[in-house]
Amino acid sequence: MGNPLWAPWRMEYILGPKDRGDCIFCGIPDAEEEEQRSRLVVAKTPRAFVMMNRYPFAAGHLLVVPHTHTSALHELSLAEHDALFRLVREAATRLQRAVKAEGLNVGLNLGAVAGAGVAAHLHVHIVPRWAGDTNFMPVLADTRVIPQALEATRDHLAGFFQDLPSDDGSLGS
Repeated sequence: MGNPLWAPWRMEYILGPKDRGDCIFCGIPDAEEEEQRSRLVVAKTPRAFVMMNRYPFAAGHLLVVPHTHTSALHELSLAEHDALFRLVREAATRLQRAVKAEGLNVGLNLGAVAGAGVAAHLHVHIVPRWAGDTNFMPVLADTRVIPQALEATRDHLAGFFQDLPSDDGSLGS
């Protein structure tokens, strides 16, 4: 038998409750800075925020989340929708630069049947990709290899978001 691969952060998800009464995204915008950091928030604007996915598909997997708790795009106001997708554009650009990604997967899973792990609060996934990053591990062993601790990746990415424009495009949050 070969050497084992360790991903201890996955056990929290495997053993943890799947039907949480509280939304995991609500409350983050108003949380203290230290709690936001521990919850892997990279940046925030008045209407949306960027955080790392705690159970990533690839190193640097980000979520862009509107402050408004809704499961449907059409339930966002036009200003909230615009702010969300301005932040998606900024986050994609900054992530690609930060991790030198050769490509990105950007998308939403709207509804549980569409694959949403948190169906009640919509969020946009941004997953960096590199040539040759898909290998036998996910296919044969249902295992993803993440080369850096989430907290270290969060700290690295935060530096790329320091001058993030506000929702209206002006600098500052």
